[in-house]
Amino acid sequence: MTQTLFYLMPTEPRSSGTALEQMYHLACELAQQAFMQQQLVYLHCQDREQAYAIDELLWQFEPRSFVPHNLKGEGPTTGAPVEIGFDKLGPNKNRHLLINLADQVPSFAVNFGQIIDFVANDTSHKAIARDRYRQYRSLGVTLNTQDLAKQPLNLV
Repeated sequence: MTQTLFYLMPTEPRSSGTALEQMYHLACELAQQAFMQQQLVYLHCQDREQAYAIDELLWQFEPRSFVPHNLKGEGPTTGAPVEIGFDKLGPNKNRHLLINLADQVPSFAVNFGQIIDFVANDTSHKAIARDRYRQYRSLGVTLNTQDLAKQPLNLV
């Protein structure tokens, strides 16, 4: 059964940047952690612009621990451990983890065992996240939340 974990972003960001920038950075940290655990990751984005922004952020992310990644359709035939896409078809091959950055739940979400999603710390994005939560629930997905203000991530 598919499980989704919603991370509730803190209202007091740990570094500068907009609510979305904070969310993007956390998504990259989680992709890096999953890669280190030898999981294949698909980062699903809203559109081409967001996909390119995530791609660029991963290139700049951690100089000492590179995360092999590529945009869908680029890179090696077998794909990199972390794939970034935005179309309705999803990843080119089976992957362990879906990190959803899009406004909607992708139709292929139930093909993953684990999904990570986010609730940004601003009003408009909270409403969009509530809609996604309802969409996951209607798909029969097991839902959990973690409030990062009360229980910060311990990324190793």
